[in-house]
Amino acid sequence: MALFDDYQAILFRRRGRVLEVTLNRPEKLNATDAVLHAELARVFVDISNDPESDVVVLTGAGRAFSAGGDIGWMQEMIDRENGFDQTAREAKQIVFGLIDCEKPVIAKMNGHATGLGATIALFCDVIFAAEHAKIGDPHVSIGFVAGDGGAVIWPQLIGYARAKEYLLTGDMMTAHQAAQMGLINHAVPADELDARVDAFADKLVAGATQAIRWTKMSVNIGLRDLATSIMDASLAYEARSNDTPDHQEAVRAFAEKRAPVFGHARAGT
Repeated sequence: MALFDDYQAILFRRRGRVLEVTLNRPEKLNATDAVLHAELARVFVDISNDPESDVVVLTGAGRAFSAGGDIGWMQEMIDRENGFDQTAREAKQIVFGLIDCEKPVIAKMNGHATGLGATIALFCDVIFAAEHAKIGDPHVSIGFVAGDGGAVIWPQLIGYARAKEYLLTGDMMTAHQAAQMGLINHAVPADELDARVDAFADKLVAGATQAIRWTKMSVNIGLRDLATSIMDASLAYEARSNDTPDHQEAVRAFAEKRAPVFGHARAGT
């Protein structure tokens, strides 16, 4: 496991040729801070180079898959000049790392997946979620543009009209709703989640490895083209929103445990 020895916020466990990867900030609902974000930017390259695995299961420690971005980290990006620049670079690396990883990546949504957490889950190849889990991309709820991949993947999975309904409101949906509209593959009882994911992972491990890998890469050609055409612009918009009064208000309101009051900027003013 030497390839993964220096990770601080991600755990790794082998089950035969299955590599189980766990986001490990349970006390923060696996929200990304600077350390976890940087590790996510390189982990899928390291996974691709791992000679001892053929299938990956990605999950979260504790009761959440990932609660998106850590609010304290967001304040740091506001306070630091050009603080979003590194985050934007890493965001692209996360998305393209998932797209370009030849090994099938199965998302095991053990709990809620929000914001970047939802993006990471949705860029996985097959998504299983516990029935109690919810998923959504509430970037706009904190005055942020959904620029780190949500604008790419949501319309491809559920169409533009539905995607815009959820991305423009930040509304969450249940695992059952997500499965019914095709956003995820399966919503299953929580006590069956591990067994269902293990059985699917074992099915892939028993298959023709190269055919499976190259089929994934063939399917992802169009997705990669879309990400290439969209990510720079969407991240540039997100970087701009990082400097807005509405985003600062949302971050401050979260810290003060109150609802944000938006409306600091209007079109044409």
